[in-house]
Amino acid sequence: MTVKPTTEEHLMTMYYRKVFIFVQVFKGPEDSMMVRNQTSISEFLLLGLPIQPEQQNLFYALFLAMYLTTLLGNLLIIILIRLDSHLHTPMYLFLSNLSFSDLCFSSVTIPKLLQNMQSQDPSIPYAGCLTQMYFFLYFSDLESFLLVAMAYDRYVAICLPLHYATIMSPMLSRSLVALSWVLTTFHAMLHTLLMARLRFCADNVILHFFCDMSALLKLACSDTRVNELVIFIMGGLILVIPFLLIIGSYARIVFSILKVPSSKGICKAVSTCGSHLSVVSLFYGTVIGLYLCPSANNSTLKETVMAVMYTVMAPMLNPFIYSLRNRDMKGALGRVIGKRKNPFLL
Repeated sequence: MTVKPTTEEHLMTMYYRKVFIFVQVFKGPEDSMMVRNQTSISEFLLLGLPIQPEQQNLFYALFLAMYLTTLLGNLLIIILIRLDSHLHTPMYLFLSNLSFSDLCFSSVTIPKLLQNMQSQDPSIPYAGCLTQMYFFLYFSDLESFLLVAMAYDRYVAICLPLHYATIMSPMLSRSLVALSWVLTTFHAMLHTLLMARLRFCADNVILHFFCDMSALLKLACSDTRVNELVIFIMGGLILVIPFLLIIGSYARIVFSILKVPSSKGICKAVSTCGSHLSVVSLFYGTVIGLYLCPSANNSTLKETVMAVMYTVMAPMLNPFIYSLRNRDMKGALGRVIGKRKNPFLL
């Protein structure tokens, strides 16, 4: 016969678990090396967000609402683009893939965060941690490539409008999307395989709410120089070069508008590029602030806040940015709703 623990016993168990995590995080380097040489680990402990215990329920409800909003908003965009023939264009092909990427990107981290907040169990298996890291890299890289494709599409639409249909053919659009998916597969797999070769020992507390690659490298008790070199090289290829290509596309757009200035051309450029520029600023602003502008003071807190920005906030805000600033999306929503009210309407 099993005896159900009392509330006091449950609280004491959670207290000792948190004390254990605290000791693991702040123990000295000598003790850390001694423990590392003793055993290997089969799971990690996610420290989570710096939230007071009395605020857990409030933040759980907040993140759950944000996650559901992300799912519904991005699903709505995908469905509208699928159902409305007016949106079967290269720009909206890229947008539907971007919405799918945002949907999956938020699903990589938020469900596990919600589970940990609800169960108060911060553990994640070793294989599950590497899997989470793989898909986190995969969908963040995919978003970067898709934003480049969308920037090129906007460049052709504004600077070469007469040749748009010829240049942005269905074949080229699908090829750009397929290339984005393939490149991200290889990049995420490369980092995951390099991480899998490392040896992890008893120091298994991750100072994050998900299995971040940099946080995992800090826990490794084997040589990580190859991983760091690959991160440095591939980071330039995956983040810096796409960002420069986007900047280059918009520089050409601005130059084209200033060459023959007109209020009509400026309004067209703003309506065409406003939504994409907002998404680019939100995505790259947080990534640059997190990885390219490190700070010594409160770095863990800063990394956590910035990670919440681009893993939770950005996927949720992207559907609102495109639906509120885009007349085509509003029109598609009206047409789809009209067809549902009048099923015999052609």
